[in-house]
Amino acid sequence: MHLLLMGPPGAGKGTQAAELVKEFSIPHISTGDMFRAAIKEGTEMGKQAKAFIDAGNLVPDEVTIGIVRERLAKDDCKQGFILDGFPRTVAQADALKGILDELGLELTRVLNISVPSEDLIARAVGRRICKKCGATYHVEFNPPKAEGTCDECGGELYQRADDTPETMGNRLQKYEESTKPLIDYYKKAGLYTEIDGRQAIGKVTKDLIASLKG
Repeated sequence: MHLLLMGPPGAGKGTQAAELVKEFSIPHISTGDMFRAAIKEGTEMGKQAKAFIDAGNLVPDEVTIGIVRERLAKDDCKQGFILDGFPRTVAQADALKGILDELGLELTRVLNISVPSEDLIARAVGRRICKKCGATYHVEFNPPKAEGTCDECGGELYQRADDTPETMGNRLQKYEESTKPLIDYYKKAGLYTEIDGRQAIGKVTKDLIASLKG
């Protein structure tokens, strides 16, 4: 099962990806993880990416695509994968199709966890993170037992500087503008499924799994 997982910032992709990994025993591959692994392993594409990053430049498409190709060619992806964070453009989607064709694989399904912007802004503004262990809370939906204190380690909770209505609104607008062509692309290919991310976490998981087993 070769899956592409989409969703705006704050939609819960990481949480749901972890559940899909458990259900289908396939690796979750995020763009960030791919870059870090390629750089650590010192692959040819990893070295090129590191040179751009060290110079403070964006990694160009051809290098990003090369890193994706290297990762998807590994043995653990033969039975399936959950790809997260790539592609971000129609050109990258075309490149992904080319990679999969080369490897003799096909994309099974594109899953988009959809949440309205106003809900995502409310989630972000209420988010609190532990300074010591990184545990995440929400003042309304998942509050700590003691205000401002982490349940796990007793560390101090803080609000990220970019968890504001203005910053989150800008991020979501940019995401929607860049993602709409990609959604249209996968709708035309007959691969697209949208899941309502406003539901309880467990219900979103059930809907994702049902859409793949149905």
